Amino acid sequence: MQLQHALFLRSVKQRTLLNSPASHNFSPPLPPADLSSGSSSSLISAKLTQNGLARSREQSSTPQVAASGAESRPSAAVRDRLQELERRLLLDEEEGEGDVSTSGSAVTTAEWSEAMQQLITPPTPVSSSASCSPSSSSAAVAASSSRQMLLETAAAIADGNLETATANLVVLKRVANPRGDAEQRLTAVMVDALISRLKLPQAGSSSLPIAALCSAEHFAATQMLYELSPCFKLGLITANLAILEATKEQPMIHILDFDVGQGGQYAVLLHALAERHRLRPITAVSDPTSPFTNNNSGGNLRAVGNRLEKLAERAGLAVRFNVVHLRAAELDASALTCEPGEALVVNLAFALSRVPDESVSPTNPRDEILRRVRALRPRVVALVEQEINTSTAAFAARFGEACAHYGALLESLDATVARDSVQRARVEAGLARRALNSVANEGADRVERCEVFGKWRARMGMAGFDPVPLGPAVIEPVKARFASIRSNQGFTIREEAGGHGLGFGWKGRVLAVASSWR
Repeated sequence: MQLQHALFLRSVKQRTLLNSPASHNFSPPLPPADLSSGSSSSLISAKLTQNGLARSREQSSTPQVAASGAESRPSAAVRDRLQELERRLLLDEEEGEGDVSTSGSAVTTAEWSEAMQQLITPPTPVSSSASCSPSSSSAAVAASSSRQMLLETAAAIADGNLETATANLVVLKRVANPRGDAEQRLTAVMVDALISRLKLPQAGSSSLPIAALCSAEHFAATQMLYELSPCFKLGLITANLAILEATKEQPMIHILDFDVGQGGQYAVLLHALAERHRLRPITAVSDPTSPFTNNNSGGNLRAVGNRLEKLAERAGLAVRFNVVHLRAAELDASALTCEPGEALVVNLAFALSRVPDESVSPTNPRDEILRRVRALRPRVVALVEQEINTSTAAFAARFGEACAHYGALLESLDATVARDSVQRARVEAGLARRALNSVANEGADRVERCEVFGKWRARMGMAGFDPVPLGPAVIEPVKARFASIRSNQGFTIREEAGGHGLGFGWKGRVLAVASSWR
């Protein structure tokens, strides 16, 4: 009941705020530098200063003050004015706790201190069994309301309404539980991402460094995700079958892979190749300019290659594993040591989304790789990617995409692995790192930039590729494998128009799409 009451009060306050004529006079957001301080007092000062700007615009006809705060650091005179407004707010004893200012909010030192403390202090852990009990109607209300409040909070941040965003986050922290049901886990993930976006300090943590997404632990968690999630696993199986179908008449093949990872995709593929081919080089391309190279190059890739060679040997197959360190512009047949008579196969499973596109660099390495691959005249290109737009979408739209995508993914994991599983904890920690990077970061710091299949289709077409329809030799085995998990009706499979791709999802939300190109 307490949570329902809090949610009700927040919704009433937001509606009042939107309907108030003064709501159009909110000051723009403060520059990021004003939010990056690690001390609670400076955070409170930043919030009160912002509210001081709103009051200043109500009490005087000097909009230049607000404009200067939004566009640049304030001058000395403006800073003095802001400090005076802050002092008045802090010392104002005439406003009661329930009074509302002309901007639609009450501002007191105690209120802001409490808000900041609630955000910084982690919520009291709640047992998984208690949080998942269907007997409580209030829990259902909270679950349905938390998603909407998350979206409203992102919209408030996008609009520069940091007061509403901060107050919402206080409420959402009470609902969040990383060991609860799927919705509570999603709330925990997205609240952390939003707090990082605001650059508010959390107990025992700071903004996620890019290195965390490139660490050995993150690579391991990603491999676990591919194993535990049927949507990703079936996507990789589709890629393997497309490769086998395209090379069924070829005596020698050469596989070019831009993200070998831990080599898990090849465990099944090598056994199938052992029945058909004699020579099978695998070349792993490692871009020395990529942040992902630092933790998965050189010795690490060589170790992956050794495991694959031993696995192939046990299957009666001779595999030669090579590692080449090339930038996109250096990619050509001579650098890859391709030999005459080899049918070149390119595997782009979950690789391109980690390559910068035109929104990051004018050189557009993503399209450059595709053009270079096209010049190699491969027999087939297997493409697998997540179905989510975290590349060019604006912040609020990107946040909505992330909520829908990770919400469906977290819920689907309930059907395949226990909530208290150690593996699941590692997988979800990896998903949290991804969500935080896509929500909180901008520019080159957002290192994973996924796109929907329609955008990938356009990119492939502009690079000179044509889609290869996935025939019965690919679709039927995938559907048979899919049938083995049909005991849970939440999983879905969808054929793209013309058989040009297979989409795998949860309750109508497509999470990954596999396709074949030539």
